[in-house]
Amino acid sequence: MDMKGARMSAATQTQPNDKKSRKLDIHRIQVTVQAMGESPLVSHQWSEKAKKMIRDKQQKKARAAKEAKDPEAEFNAARYLDADGRDCVLAKAFKGAIVSAARFDEDWKMTVLRGAIFVEGDLLPLEYERMENIEDVVRVQNSADLRYRPYYFGWSTVLTISYNKSVISEEQVVDLIKQAGFAVGVGEGRPEKDGQNGRFEVVKVEAV
Repeated sequence: MDMKGARMSAATQTQPNDKKSRKLDIHRIQVTVQAMGESPLVSHQWSEKAKKMIRDKQQKKARAAKEAKDPEAEFNAARYLDADGRDCVLAKAFKGAIVSAARFDEDWKMTVLRGAIFVEGDLLPLEYERMENIEDVVRVQNSADLRYRPYYFGWSTVLTISYNKSVISEEQVVDLIKQAGFAVGVGEGRPEKDGQNGRFEVVKVEAV
């Protein structure tokens, strides 16, 4: 074997050892968040009526006559309730907010955070001072329409966060949650969508 071949052989043998793999190191914390100032959480679950209208349109079924609005029914249909009847917020809304917060920190990529941080569960029970049925004017296909949705004031909830410590530290996780609460928010009319609702702040962090 000539010298060039020997060098190539040596490089091939050592190349796999040059790559550093990060071991999975899962840690969990509980983070209590609450409304930032007077920023309410606005819930808007898709009602069965709205889903049926979409299905009918996709299946090209005849369009039914428009029913009279029922503000109370529309308000209740927009709430997320768990099996115990408690008002809740989606865990995935906070996961999305945390990932979106990466846009404000050049050290992070969204693709990395999607696999490094998880908000456990589905429906997270809410604590709140009061809930109101508030009428909003929205634009739908260049036409104005009215929506009736629950506004939660003085709200709070507890997040159970799983994160890979070999990728991100607890301090960095908490910093991203704070950034998400300030600049991204959750629910309808959040800052990410040019609104002011759904902003939150971290009030407690505990190991699990």
